[in-house]
Amino acid sequence: MKETIKKILNSQREFFKTGKTLDISFRKEQLAKLRDAIKRHENEMIAALAQDLGRSEAEAYFCDIGSVVAEINETLRGINKWSKPELHFSGFLCFPSLITRVYKKPYGCVLIISPFNFPFMLSLGVLAAAIAGGNTALIRPSSKSPACSSLLQKIIAETYDASYVSVITGGHDVADLCLEQRFDKIFYTGSPRVAKHVMECAAKNLTPVAFELGGENGNWAIVRKDADIKDAVRKISFFKVLNSGQICINVNQVAVAEEIAGEFIEELRKKFVSYPENPLENADYAHLIDRNAYEKCVRDCERYRDRIVCGGIGDENNLRFMPTVIYPVAEDEEIVQRELFSPILPVITYKDGEIEKILETIESRERGLALYVFTNDGAWAEKTMKKMNFGGGCINEVCLHIMVKGVPFNGTGHSGTGAYHGEWGFREFTYPCTVLKGSRRFNLSLREHPYTEKKLRMIRFFEK
Repeated sequence: MKETIKKILNSQREFFKTGKTLDISFRKEQLAKLRDAIKRHENEMIAALAQDLGRSEAEAYFCDIGSVVAEINETLRGINKWSKPELHFSGFLCFPSLITRVYKKPYGCVLIISPFNFPFMLSLGVLAAAIAGGNTALIRPSSKSPACSSLLQKIIAETYDASYVSVITGGHDVADLCLEQRFDKIFYTGSPRVAKHVMECAAKNLTPVAFELGGENGNWAIVRKDADIKDAVRKISFFKVLNSGQICINVNQVAVAEEIAGEFIEELRKKFVSYPENPLENADYAHLIDRNAYEKCVRDCERYRDRIVCGGIGDENNLRFMPTVIYPVAEDEEIVQRELFSPILPVITYKDGEIEKILETIESRERGLALYVFTNDGAWAEKTMKKMNFGGGCINEVCLHIMVKGVPFNGTGHSGTGAYHGEWGFREFTYPCTVLKGSRRFNLSLREHPYTEKKLRMIRFFEK
């Protein structure tokens, strides 16, 4: 396998050296080919997502297929503008060399390591950005979603020559073999723990990395006492049920003002009991990715059995676990200090007048990928969003910030580094290269010996 990876990388490096990927028309052609391939294999992708994750057709298209097509369309519309070199005035100190350009250059050969929870969006969506930037790519998809990984390999092999884009499947051992090689850029989506290992491997070759991580402590939703309770419950419950909670920007825990906690919990219980209907038998409700994920849910619920408001049971045969509310939970308990990645939702209470204490608790922990606040106090919400540190978020909404075109998707600290989607993805897979165009005439001797008082006065004048 090591020799196979090395062979693919060497062929991609040779192809990159030909300069073909520098042509914007070539990149647009490859993006269009990717979009056509997705549309051609749409039914197979839906079937693979159902097999690996128990996804319904609606969730499959909304989360993994349509979102990638939309990403490619946005890239095709913007790439001519994004890739255009920036023109700058060089300044009087550079006279007579007045023109400087900043080129957006591809890194070269990139490695994309994608996760199981959105196996197409988080591989092909990243690939679209890599192609737009003018790179070649090797994708190592998750071994936890074998049907999707196998189909991804088939789609890419049918669409591109392996010397341009290739997929290699396997577990952590294969990922490590990839990381032993010298890539020019690495994009990893997954956990902070594995990201540390990826960064350590990348450091050996000083390879730049981009990380999209779930965060060490998970993402918070804050519900103030003046919030629309039914609206907040509707949105939080929808999101927690989506993909059975296996989403990096999902709500990990809710902090609700104790003044409305009783009403909030009752609304949440009613929603979780009925939505989705008969979750353990409902084909539209996604299952957990594997037995380990299922058993983690079982252990969490056994530990908090006396505080389960609803749910708390599953079906080990089909790996479905009921949407579960655990209440009350203290802010310092273990279950709210790690990412759950499941349909379990712990609920914490606080006095609304002491909201700053909850914000301090959140800020004292590792930075999350998302933050959601529900309140009618717009000024407080805006102030909070400005001062807190997290990747992105919503006011009186959940998750939809990821759907907005023209804005970045990113984390900070333990929730990631770098950004992508649209132009931000193009920027992530290119680097700026400044080139000054010199002149052979009218060159001044200001920068040359001997340095006289007159030259010094002129330098000071021009610099000011």
